[in-house]
Amino acid sequence: MRPTGQLHLGNYHGALANWVELQYRYECFFFVADWHALTTGYENTADLRSNTNEVLIDWLAAGLNPSACTMFIQSRIPEHAELHLILSMVTPISWLERVPTYKDQIEQLKEKDLSTYGFLGYPLLQSADILMYRPEYVPVGEDQVAHVEITREIARRFNNIYGREPDFEARVEGAIKRLGTRNAVLYGDLRRKFLEQGDAESLAQARKLVDAAARLTVADRERLLGYLEGGGRTILPEPSALLTKTPKVPGLDGRKMSKSYGNTIGLREDPDSIQKKLRAMQTDPARVRRSDPGDPDKCPVWDLHKIYSDEKTQAWVQAGCRSAGIGCLDCKKPLIETVLEQLAVIRERAREYEENPELVRGIISEGCERAREAARATMAEVREAVGLEYR
Repeated sequence: MRPTGQLHLGNYHGALANWVELQYRYECFFFVADWHALTTGYENTADLRSNTNEVLIDWLAAGLNPSACTMFIQSRIPEHAELHLILSMVTPISWLERVPTYKDQIEQLKEKDLSTYGFLGYPLLQSADILMYRPEYVPVGEDQVAHVEITREIARRFNNIYGREPDFEARVEGAIKRLGTRNAVLYGDLRRKFLEQGDAESLAQARKLVDAAARLTVADRERLLGYLEGGGRTILPEPSALLTKTPKVPGLDGRKMSKSYGNTIGLREDPDSIQKKLRAMQTDPARVRRSDPGDPDKCPVWDLHKIYSDEKTQAWVQAGCRSAGIGCLDCKKPLIETVLEQLAVIRERAREYEENPELVRGIISEGCERAREAARATMAEVREAVGLEYR
């Protein structure tokens, strides 16, 4: 996430709540994208440090567990910049210009001077952020799938250019021997069946065989996996998009909740402020008078009920609104209670970190070190493949 200060309900339901679940299913890396904040806000960085800290507190308060995931700050891992630079040498400019959000943001942010390389190249920096940790999945909403696709294309191009070492075949032969006599023969048979007959089952079996081999180095395992399909070593694996269902989180004015619209409810906002905002929140414009029937599907408050209310309450809202049996303030009352109740838990957790800034610094310092260890391993292989590893 970019550091824009304290997070709001849109951030929470759009991504953070999903991250909290994913951290217990996968090895996860989450980072504050402070370099990315410069792509559109380079002229004003006075609040960058404090905004970054606020995001980290919200993450911890929302349930990200430093024992279950790795949290870090992008600029504390300089390898991201190095990989971005190396990838920029092989990425065609036309690939960056066709990213859907590039022209969209230029149109939406006309008041800013975005004629910079940093803005043009931000999808490539995003690709470097992803590929650095060689992930299997990237959790994104549908609007971000294009960024994962360009990342896959960049990884494919990089691997095609640098994946075949001068002595690739010799290294593969050595890796096959380390499988053991029986498994080496089986590997050869399965590879042959896939390449000659297109047998997908043989490919799957061969991959399992390689993954289960305990005596292989990471590099040898990647060489064997690449050799299976007739290619070279996969240095930067192509990640897949892990599509996440993101509920529609309306802002107070009915538009998407966004700080740029000034229509947000903060995760740590004062309860009285939240109550006041929700009571004044826009509803179905057809309900001019209390006696006018309404349509919940045209009311942004209903979108919040779908997130926060149980089936019984939702049924009550549907029936009461359509029949004018309840007024808009009646409809909002149970919603306000539930929102306040859930955010009270987050505010209580946050207080511990607000009062103990050293605790946050310690958690992030450990996370940065874990992230940098993984980044160093990736860059060692990248440098060797490109020819930049000097001994």
